[in-house]
Amino acid sequence: MSTMTREEIEQGLQENRFAPGGTARNAHAEVLAAAAEASGDSELFRDALDNLINSYLYSSESTKMLVPFARLLQEYDKDPGAFSKGDTHSLFWQFKWVATAISESPEIPLESATGWLDEMERRYRIAGYSERPVRESELWFADVIGDDERAERAYARWQAADRDNMSDCHACELNGQGHYAMLRGDDARALEVWQPVLADDKTCAEEPHRVLATALLPLLRLGRFEEARAQHLRGYRMARGKESLLPSVGKHIEFCALTGNEPRGLEILAEHAAHVAPLANLDDRLSFHGGVLVLLRRLKDLGHGHLPAVPYEGVPRTVAELYEVLRADALDIARRFDARNGTTRVSERFLARIGGAPLVDVLPLGVRSAALPQPEPAAAPVPAPAADGAALAELVRRARAARDLGHPGSDGLWAEVAARVGTADAVDPLVRIDVADHRALAAARAGAGDAAALVTAVRDGYRALGREERAALSELRLASVAAQSGAAPGEIRELLAVALRAAEALEADEPLRVRRIALAELSAIRLESYLRSLEAADAHDHGHGHGHGHGQERAHGELAAELTAFVAAHAQSLPDLVAEAEEMLGRIALSEGDPERAVPLLAAAAARAIEAGRPWQAVDPLVLRAGVLMSLGRPEEAEEAARSGLAHAGELTDAEQQAVVRLTLADILLERADAAEAAELALTAAHWFDQAGLTADGGAQARLLLARAYAHQRRNADAAEVLRSTLPDLLEHGEQQALAVREFLGDLLRELGEPREAAEQYLLAAELVKDWEDPRPQAGLAQSAADQLSEARLTPEAVAAYERALELHRLSGDAPVAEVRVLRSLAWLAIREEVSATGVARARALMAEAAGILETPRGDAPESPELRSELAQTWHQLAQVLDRWVSVHVQEDDDEDEESGPAEALGDAELTALRLEEVLLWDRAAGVYTGLGGDHLAERFQCLNNAAWTERELGRPEAGAARLSALIEELRTWPEGTVPEWILPRAERTVAHLTD
Repeated sequence: MSTMTREEIEQGLQENRFAPGGTARNAHAEVLAAAAEASGDSELFRDALDNLINSYLYSSESTKMLVPFARLLQEYDKDPGAFSKGDTHSLFWQFKWVATAISESPEIPLESATGWLDEMERRYRIAGYSERPVRESELWFADVIGDDERAERAYARWQAADRDNMSDCHACELNGQGHYAMLRGDDARALEVWQPVLADDKTCAEEPHRVLATALLPLLRLGRFEEARAQHLRGYRMARGKESLLPSVGKHIEFCALTGNEPRGLEILAEHAAHVAPLANLDDRLSFHGGVLVLLRRLKDLGHGHLPAVPYEGVPRTVAELYEVLRADALDIARRFDARNGTTRVSERFLARIGGAPLVDVLPLGVRSAALPQPEPAAAPVPAPAADGAALAELVRRARAARDLGHPGSDGLWAEVAARVGTADAVDPLVRIDVADHRALAAARAGAGDAAALVTAVRDGYRALGREERAALSELRLASVAAQSGAAPGEIRELLAVALRAAEALEADEPLRVRRIALAELSAIRLESYLRSLEAADAHDHGHGHGHGHGQERAHGELAAELTAFVAAHAQSLPDLVAEAEEMLGRIALSEGDPERAVPLLAAAAARAIEAGRPWQAVDPLVLRAGVLMSLGRPEEAEEAARSGLAHAGELTDAEQQAVVRLTLADILLERADAAEAAELALTAAHWFDQAGLTADGGAQARLLLARAYAHQRRNADAAEVLRSTLPDLLEHGEQQALAVREFLGDLLRELGEPREAAEQYLLAAELVKDWEDPRPQAGLAQSAADQLSEARLTPEAVAAYERALELHRLSGDAPVAEVRVLRSLAWLAIREEVSATGVARARALMAEAAGILETPRGDAPESPELRSELAQTWHQLAQVLDRWVSVHVQEDDDEDEESGPAEALGDAELTALRLEEVLLWDRAAGVYTGLGGDHLAERFQCLNNAAWTERELGRPEAGAARLSALIEELRTWPEGTVPEWILPRAERTVAHLTD
């Protein structure tokens, strides 16, 4: 059997401390603890036990820490003197974790659990620590065993006790205080307590992660939906994939289930499928699986129990199957807690949680989620309500009125009529034909193959009942169906002629005669234009299309003339049909590249629709007009048009129309810097696009705009979550958009401090443009990727990316600043891992190359301030590199026992030469900054300050003080308000130090 050496164990402990939390880390920690114990080295064994306790803490096996903690406590009792001050503090700090673990372990008898709390109190008192942590532990123990009076006393004593260095951080304490208020039914108080954590004023390793999850339901219960949405997007991003935060993940899943976001909940569940297992920490298991059960029950209630969920113990499960398995296991755990505690509190709270009802029908989250399939049909069809005579008559009256007005709600009313009529015999034949008419119209809109037959049957039915005005409308629909199905132009023209004759044949006193004739005329104008375009295209294909462009212009001219005549003829009598004609005229103007002509036509179309009592008909022209006005640089008018469109959209039932009007206004508002309202509208637009089945198209564009709006508000985490969710859709919308969204996501991730992920996006974006003739986009992306790789401390990868960026910048031949910045970055990377002679030599060479680029004359143009500033910065940074090299040798001299350091120490003469060079470089840089004026005063001061301290190291403090004194005298002559407040006091303090 092989044994590990002390060095191997120490190396393993070092690696394990920074490993991701989870069972793999725990297993490694267990091996190291066993090896350390076998070694007989007490100090090493204590370190290994401490590491094992910390490993268990940040995992789903936190209750396992009891055994190693007990062992470590034994070691302390045997020889307290062997524990350093830090080791002792760590041991007592871990007592708090153990107290929590005891509460979360139903197998530990109540007497033993109480004994551990008493032992914690005794040891804290002897050690001189405040009782504050003890009372907090007592509070949660009392709460779980149902002793509310003891919990109240413990809470009061917790709050009254002094804070000391054994107290939890402020963020964790606020979490507990707010949670206790929530348990007592005071959501408002809980949120008030949590506010500093939610606002990031109080944070730690696991906060605000946990509070963000716990606050979701209180926010919903108080109707603060926008905050709840934002906290979910931000909080889930923090908790995702972290084993110790599985209870928080469960709360995010529960939130989705109770806000109409079941698909999102399923996605989160799938991301944590590996943890839907018998977790070692029973309390975490109960909490995590509780949130999952809320989702599974909701899916069952919606008819999705047959859907695949995630496997459990290696066996695939449907939603219904997983629900039964998890529920039985969770209730068993709850009963075990109750048996230990002598109460039913845990079971009651758990059952109340998993039986929770939705808190809002639908709360759009902005992130893309796959839609759920249609639920399974019921075992037996639900019978339609009985057709009560008076109620049915009223419903039919409303449906006919809506139909005649062209109201968007007409379809819904007729569907209800059809359901009421059912197969009953005693129904007015006209009502039956009206229902058939509704079905035929729906078939025609959908392009169904039997649409013509259905419309024909309806026409004949109306004729049989003497309703010629309805039959005439059916004749017109037959022409439209024929055009939609690709019939020959001659057949379509004949059907139009039949429709017009049918309208003209109506009795002179028929109220709808004029309207039917005008509608037939307008349809003929529209369809004739379509037929002419088909015939022109056919002639072009057969070689007769030499004047195709002119033919198109002629066709537009003919259509415009016909529409204009129609408007003139019917402007006073049929405003809704004239509105359609004017909207068509506006679109013709746009197709001819004349937006100025389109604007008044679209405005007139909207106005006439509103005049006709059909405000929903005004929405499309208003939305189109808003877009045209934006393109013309008239944003105020554009916003007015878009807002008017939204105001008139209330009765629209078409989801896509509802989405488009909101997306249009959101786009305008974002351009006008109103990001908050833009975000709200884009969010709603995305929801409507999803309802319309356009998630991958309009929905993706709405989410992109939503992400941009969030980014404008500095809600970068929300923006990144939204953008990630819809990224696959956006990547399908062309290379330019794919490039833009990759770069945008990279920027967001950079701002969020996720450099590795940001670099990945920049590199993927660079790959998209690698074949472009212009190398500059790829160069910029490669440099951004390199910056982030460097930030992630992936040095070899960063060097490769910088070198590629440099190559591309040089290909463009017009990016000296970019070249210089890449060279400086490479210089610093040369000494990142080790400040060695070789690294410093390379860094010096790269800085010199950068300076050479900046000092090279560029034609007859005067030196730009930007290039001069970059040159000063290069000298400044070269001096800093040299100072790092000097510092390494000075540190080596100061610590003779230090084993690491430069292979060859520099002599005094060499160190002096380096310091003199530093001073020279800083003086040169300061001189350039002086010429660049007050905008570079801070950089100038920094150079002079560095030079002054280096002069002191050279034994010439007076020279350093003189530099800064001269600057102080100069700055005192500057106009008031032109010198930053901090510079003079700092310069004066430095002079005082140098001359003391």
